[in-house]
This record gives sequence, structure tokens and C-alpha cells, in this order.
Amino acid sequence: MKKKKVLLMGKSGSGKTSMRSIIFSNYIARDTRRLGATIDVEHSNVKFLGNLVLNLWDCGGQEAFMENYFASQRDRIFKNVEVLIYVFDVESRDWEKDLHYYQSCLDAILANSKDARIFCLIHKMDLVPEHQREQIYDERIRELSTRSEPLNIRGFRTSIWDETLYAAWSQIVHCLIPNIRVLESHLDHFCRTCDADEVVLFERTTFLVIANAATIKHQDLHRFEKISNIIKQFNLGCSQSQTRFKSMEIRGSSFTAFIDVLTNNTYAMIVMSDPTIQSAATLLNIAAAKKHFEKLEGAQ
Repeated sequence: MKKKKVLLMGKSGSGKTSMRSIIFSNYIARDTRRLGATIDVEHSNVKFLGNLVLNLWDCGGQEAFMENYFASQRDRIFKNVEVLIYVFDVESRDWEKDLHYYQSCLDAILANSKDARIFCLIHKMDLVPEHQREQIYDERIRELSTRSEPLNIRGFRTSIWDETLYAAWSQIVHCLIPNIRVLESHLDHFCRTCDADEVVLFERTTFLVIANAATIKHQDLHRFEKISNIIKQFNLGCSQSQTRFKSMEIRGSSFTAFIDVLTNNTYAMIVMSDPTIQSAATLLNIAAAKKHFEKLEGAQ
């Protein structure tokens, strides 16, 4: 097992536990309202892709806890960190204090885990009028990038009410998967073997996008995360009726999409637009690929 330590930090009420619960505990957005504030640090080990374990530290953001993290718990909290995810409430009334705690985190990361990747999530963007979102996000990320030097950061705008949450977490998890380039090259070969427009690989529990390969360009840059959200909700509906989602075939006027189990830990979506290719041929290709990808996953 490869265990990767992930710190989830930000002030109290910024939305850390809500997003964690949606991604990893199958909550839907409206149910997160009943979640209470995190007390000190909540640890969880999330099995991901079979042999990868995300050692998630959800750190309570109340001032007393934050001060404690930087004083008596500094080494314990910030040692051996692979990823720091810092969540900012876009409607925070005390941006300077938020920046103070963020920079204290960076100082601790530099001292204890200087190679950690840093992601900044500007969260609750649904509360900002749509015409102002891009400007406000760009201003916040520009300032965070300056304040983070010499460390590099990557920013995302997020909301629990749309696909942006899945987009951010898919990118974060992507950087933790060992030998991801090898997996992507095999997925590309599979895509071309099937004569598919696109093949997308999802983690089986969270439905986060792991990798994709395409032979044509698509206009909708958020299509993966929209599909993640829809299929995950459908899967939850199956669970509530005590059935298990295994596969589906979706036919449109210009395409056919197949969603099927690929390995014990993944689903694949194969999108076809060539009307001369029979469904049976695509299903045979999926069946033939399963053993190959199981072997590849086991070797990682």
C-alpha cells in the first residue's frame, strides 16, 4: 500500500468537511448542512485505486486549533505531507486573517515538507454573482501566488453545487497516482484500438476522473466532472434501492456511450460516434481490456 498524507486546511466554516463528505462519503450537497464543525483534526484513510491510500487530515479551522497547529503540533501536522489543500471562503469578511493563517501553513510546509504540492480552493463561488466570478477568482489567486513565493500553487474555483468540486479533486488526486503517465498511454492505445472518440477512466467509489484519452476535440471542458456527478448520483440511487450499478449503454442521435466496470477499482466510459461500429464489437473490446488494465493496476 502506498499511503499519501493530504492536509485539508482553512478557517472554520470554509466548507472543508462538506467537500470531503461529498467526494469520499457519498453525501449530496443539501445534506452537508447538517454537518457540524470539525474539532481539532479528523483522520481518515481513503482507499483509492486499490493500492493507493489517501491519509486525509481534515484540520478544524477555529482560531484556537489553528494557533495550536503552528505551535505545539507543528511537526506532527506538517511532516511528510504530499499535498496541502487550503480552502478559502470567497465571502470571508477577514481576508487578511485568512492570509495570515495560510502563510503560517506555508512556513510550516517549507520547514517540514518542502516538496509538498499546494492547491488553493476559492470555495462557495456559487454565492458570487456570475458576472463577477472570474474577476474575483483571478484577483484572489494572483494575490495568493505572490504571497506563496517561493512555493508554487495551483488554484481552483469550487462550489458543492456544481461540477467544479469534482474538477478540482480529480486534478488533485491525479497528481498522487503512481505511474499515471503509463496508465494514460495504455488508455490512449485502448481508445485508438476501439476507434473511440474518447475514453474516460473513473475511480469506482468516488467517480473522480483519473485519466482520459481522446481522438477528437470537445467543446465542453467540464464534461468529465458533469458525468462524474450524474453517474455518482445514479449509483447512489441504485444503492438506496438495494441494487448495484454495473454498466449502461446510452444512445444519442450522434453518439453511443458505454459505461462499464474496467477493473476492481475503476469504471470506463467509451464514447463512439462511428455508426458502422456495432455495440457488440465495443463490448468485446471492453471485455478484452479488463484483464490488461487489472494487471497494469496491480503492477503500479
